[in-house]
Amino acid sequence: MRRILITIFTTTLLLTGCSVYKIDVQQGNTLEAEKVAQLKTGMNKQQVQFLLGTPMLKDPFHPARWDYIYTFTPGSKEMRKHHLTLYFDNDALVTIDKSEMNPELMDGKARH
Repeated sequence: MRRILITIFTTTLLLTGCSVYKIDVQQGNTLEAEKVAQLKTGMNKQQVQFLLGTPMLKDPFHPARWDYIYTFTPGSKEMRKHHLTLYFDNDALVTIDKSEMNPELMDGKARH
């Protein structure tokens, strides 16, 4: 009887240990496809900041470059990363670099 109880207890303990809950982790600037699509060259820094919010990275050595970085890790799944880099010249947006953005955001299908 004691051996059966130990077996049941051990089995229950092992099965409950397999179902570990992992939370969703979001970090950085949430980038919405609709807002990214509204970016236009010629906009000033204030207009860009109103549209997208404060950039995650403002390098003091490169003040003409703003980086918007967002990562989303849903539980135990693979991390998704969006990285938008904007370049300014005399307070005017001159280049929008979407090369490191997740394609689903560029197509307007995702909000993360």
